[in-house]
Amino acid sequence: MLDLMPSLGSWRPAVSGQRLAVATIVGSGGSVPRPLGTSMMVSENGEILGSLSGGCVEGAVVEAALEAMRDGGPRLESYGFSAEDAFAGPQRPAALIRRLDAKGGVMVVDDPVRFRAMESQELAVLLGDHPSTLFAAAAQVEPLLQGGRAGLVRLAPPEGCIDGWVTTERLAAPPREEEEPQPITLFVESRLPAARMIVFGANDFGAALLPAGQLLGYNVTLCDARPAFASQQRFSGADQVVTDWPHRYLESEAAGGRLDSRTVVCVLTHDPKFDIPLIQAALRLNLSYVGAMGSRRSHRQRVDALLQAGTPSEDLDRLHSPIGLDLGAVTPAEVAVSIAAEIIAGRGTSHHRDSFPSLKDSTGPIHPAPRHLTQEDPWT
Repeated sequence: MLDLMPSLGSWRPAVSGQRLAVATIVGSGGSVPRPLGTSMMVSENGEILGSLSGGCVEGAVVEAALEAMRDGGPRLESYGFSAEDAFAGPQRPAALIRRLDAKGGVMVVDDPVRFRAMESQELAVLLGDHPSTLFAAAAQVEPLLQGGRAGLVRLAPPEGCIDGWVTTERLAAPPREEEEPQPITLFVESRLPAARMIVFGANDFGAALLPAGQLLGYNVTLCDARPAFASQQRFSGADQVVTDWPHRYLESEAAGGRLDSRTVVCVLTHDPKFDIPLIQAALRLNLSYVGAMGSRRSHRQRVDALLQAGTPSEDLDRLHSPIGLDLGAVTPAEVAVSIAAEIIAGRGTSHHRDSFPSLKDSTGPIHPAPRHLTQEDPWT
């Protein structure tokens, strides 16, 4: 539905006040052409805005939409799809939460990243003003909203829960002859701009990481305090190139609300005067990933300096240093793959995270050195 909103102001049926029905994909099995949340709008005269598959199934969807407008009732239908292209890119931050069970209802979330379910009176009303249901919803709704994803949320109805609202008399009473309470079903649809990756360090490793970050879907910024380095042509592929002291830039972006819990920070400067204040600033923020490049010796020196500067030891557990998975990476391109792999592994479940060893959790040389070398390369 969010993808259709920009077009509503110029779509004739909407402008002329016709009745409209919205068909939205709220569940899927196997491979499907469009993701959850994709919508198509049908006017009472059969005009269409949007697409669910581009195939023959849409004719059946139009018929169901027209029937829904005739009888005024919502419905849940099942269809098969043929393979087609997937849709479109990110929109500005926005989200919808729709209640699909008999009670119905919808709410718009203007700021999905900062939405807090327990503080939302509108969500409480949508769920029936029951505190335990709101608490249960928060655990499922917020990750979907803040991750820019779509999905179904099913909650036990208050009538079917034994919680603080159930009295001894109610428990002792004989079973009532009534319909089994139906679960509360919400469909959450969230669209966010691309998450940010900020690469600090205009060097060979930064140049290799820029396209890797973009391949993962990040909006990639390169930042370096040295104009002569940041202005090199090889960094022009970044979405933004910034010349500023790293910690100052990160703090200004945070103060401006341009960072969120999906943001990735990669510290590749390998210079204590840049690294220490930057890592301090990064660890104070709620970021998805903070990694810093360096040898194990550099890492030990960095940790000592951070502790001396007042960084809490528990914050250092969030620092991925040395950066990347333990893949035996040597070249800048290989190191970029190692960093990208660690970021991907960090998005998964604890089972997946434990399956891939990070350099921060291993010991020994970072790089598989040639036989005639015995010392670790001090530069990476």
